[in-house]
Amino acid sequence: MPREQGERVVATNRKARHDYSIEDTYEAGLVLSGTEVKSLREGKASLVDGYAYIDREEAWLDNVHIPEWGSGSWTNHATRRKRKLLLHKAQIIKISQRIQGGGYTLVPLRIYFSDGRAKVEIAIAKGKREYDKRQALREQQDNREAQRAMRYRNLGE
Repeated sequence: MPREQGERVVATNRKARHDYSIEDTYEAGLVLSGTEVKSLREGKASLVDGYAYIDREEAWLDNVHIPEWGSGSWTNHATRRKRKLLLHKAQIIKISQRIQGGGYTLVPLRIYFSDGRAKVEIAIAKGKREYDKRQALREQQDNREAQRAMRYRNLGE
């Protein structure tokens, strides 16, 4: 059987881009149990309350909801357990230095399969203030209205 090719996104954290300004992104592997992988392959996961952190030169992903696999028995996993992230040591050191600088956090952006392996995209992010969020929404709305006006103008010619 040929190996799976390309990327297939399982879950995205759309709220993260609204709540945080993204500085850097990293791709990390995930240490998962068998039933977690099967549940992810069915497209079931939620990153809404998830976060990542570094503890003793190891990266961890916590509070990400991967539901129990339907056909699993006593071998099923805990839905919101801590999961180890696979990163190079130099990347972990670089991330921890940025976070310890203050004001930054690690946020998971999406879980996906890359060539058959489960990956998570994590980002170093800084929290947005309420007025920053309103400003971003206003810019999106202005861009949308400008695109709509251009489309109607081009249709009239």
